[in-house]
Amino acid sequence: MLNAMKKNGGVLAVFAIAATSLVAITNWITQDKIIEQQQRELQQTLNQVIPQSMHDNPLFSSCMLLPSQTTVTTAPQPAYLATKDGQPTAIAIETYAPDGYSGAIKLIVGLDMNGVITSTRILKHNETPGLGDKIETRKSDWIFSFDRKTVTEDNQSSWAVRKDGGQFDQFTGATITPRAVVNAVKKTVLYFKANKETILKQPLNCKG
Repeated sequence: MLNAMKKNGGVLAVFAIAATSLVAITNWITQDKIIEQQQRELQQTLNQVIPQSMHDNPLFSSCMLLPSQTTVTTAPQPAYLATKDGQPTAIAIETYAPDGYSGAIKLIVGLDMNGVITSTRILKHNETPGLGDKIETRKSDWIFSFDRKTVTEDNQSSWAVRKDGGQFDQFTGATITPRAVVNAVKKTVLYFKANKETILKQPLNCKG
């Protein structure tokens, strides 16, 4: 009986080691492919928020790290500098809307050197399907309402959803989500305008 238990225990141990090894090998094999896929998706998003006509440099590798604008994370956040003939033309800044309905919403805001929004995209969220997920381009064109807009001293009060007296539509049954995104985009524009010279002096130091 004891010998049988020992034998069964040994067999289980072998299977456990084999399964663990298989998982480790699978992760090792697929890790590079996952990273490549993520990089491809980010590059596609960068080309959406900053038109290709505005730059002749590779955006993905022209990356700097800027201080986080929210308490969602204390880690510096990536920003991607567009240049043409060696001169800066635009920048895409990653940030968070910390107060989404179902948690933080990660987004990226493209800006020209005057602080005018070239375009904005949502990178990650957990908002309610059919309601808050209308911030995605595949669900609605709402996110395009930021295009070609900027924030000035005279129009700051209009940077709100219509329910709060602003210019941006809210969603039926979901005001919190668009309100959070509007505030985050507004803060990003103001941050860039206030710190433009310092930002443009930052080294391209992201580690991929």
